[in-house]
Amino acid sequence: MLPLDAIPGLNGFVLFFALPCMLYRFGASTPIVQLLDVTLFLTYSFCAVLMVGFVVAVSMNKRIGWNDASFGALTGAFPNTGFMGVPLLVALLGTAAAGPAIVTIVADMIVTTSLCIALSRLDGADEHGASRAAKSALKGVLTNPMPWAISLGALSSAMDYELMGPFAKTVGLLADAASPVALFTIGAVLARSQIRVKESGHPPILWRDFLPVALFKLLLHPLLVLLVLGAVVQMGFQIERFTMVVVVLVAALPSASNVALLSERFGADTGRIAMIILVATAVSFFTFSGAVALLSG
Repeated sequence: MLPLDAIPGLNGFVLFFALPCMLYRFGASTPIVQLLDVTLFLTYSFCAVLMVGFVVAVSMNKRIGWNDASFGALTGAFPNTGFMGVPLLVALLGTAAAGPAIVTIVADMIVTTSLCIALSRLDGADEHGASRAAKSALKGVLTNPMPWAISLGALSSAMDYELMGPFAKTVGLLADAASPVALFTIGAVLARSQIRVKESGHPPILWRDFLPVALFKLLLHPLLVLLVLGAVVQMGFQIERFTMVVVVLVAALPSASNVALLSERFGADTGRIAMIILVATAVSFFTFSGAVALLSG
């Protein structure tokens, strides 16, 4: 049985080694032309910002402050593209689906994640002043290793640079370990939160604190992306129908599992975040299948 004290160390391994290696590999293996699809990047990022703002606005209450609301919003806007989406969409639509999907990963890692980390640092702004809150937000964004990993991967792709043999194998091993270890860590975090609730006598996590966010992720997010992409095309911008299908299906995926690891790192209510991810993943079996059926038709 895994000791509870070992969970932060396992979380740190995933956040600072395994996930960055996986994201570096994504960036380095994707042609730089696909990574520089500015229209798709900005459109998807705009949808993510809208989702974050909406979920934060409807989530905050006496129990949920900026920190918990921000990471809850991240689960509402950040799909499980890296672990689930890319292999699933490639299997469904072919290898061409990887390019648009990776653009959404870049947007979520650089824009969505950074925005939510910055918002999460606003707790205590009234007590300590806006300047200190802004510095804390900037520090949180700059110390997030995932955007840096993608940026280095994109730079490697642009320069056509390949790591030397031993380094490439090490990065590959860590990248392959990211998904299973992250999923195991989420299960351990969820179990620990339940144990702590029982030991402390605190009330359990309320369904209204996690179920609506899971439904927002599965239903509202893909609908928003579909409507905004359609509006952008009507405005005269060039986005292929195939790309639209891929990106809408990306938005229909359940919440990214690494959000639980980030919430653990930044001291949010990881039990609530893990419940959102768990419910969204379970329900997505039906909602994602429905989205595939509708879009393929």
